[in-house]
Amino acid sequence: MKPDVSLDFKFTSSIEKVWHALTDPETLAKWIWSNDFQPIVGHQFQFRAEPNEWWDGIVNCEVLAVEEPHKLSYTWSSAGETTTVTWTLTEQSDGTTQLHLDQSGFSEETKARQGAIEGATYAWTNMGSQLEKVLA
Repeated sequence: MKPDVSLDFKFTSSIEKVWHALTDPETLAKWIWSNDFQPIVGHQFQFRAEPNEWWDGIVNCEVLAVEEPHKLSYTWSSAGETTTVTWTLTEQSDGTTQLHLDQSGFSEETKARQGAIEGATYAWTNMGSQLEKVLA
C-alpha cells in the first residue's frame, strides 16, 4: 500500500542525534508539540498543540515500533482520523542522515477530500524545517 504522505529530509547531523530528536520528549516539543512520548512499544501518549476553533489541539498516539536508531512508528489519531506515522533513518557514507517519513491510513473519505493529506504534507514539511533548526 502506498503511503498517503511520503517525505524525505537530509540532515548533516549524526543518526544518533536525529534519533534523539525523534525520541526525546523535550526535543520533540521544540519541533512538533508538547508531549509525553516514551520510545516504548505500546506506550500511549499525546501531542498537545494550541487548540483553535476547528481543532482541540490533541493528537492521541501509540508507539508501534522502536528499532533504534533506524525506525520509529506510532499511530496518529486526531479529528476523527487515525493514521500511522513511520520514520526511517539511514546513515549515509558522508556522515549525514537521511530521514524518511511515511504517513498512511487516511480514510477513503479523507482521500476524497484531499485537503487533509495536503495539510499533513504541509505541516510535516514545516516540522522538518523546525527539526533542521533544532539539530543545527
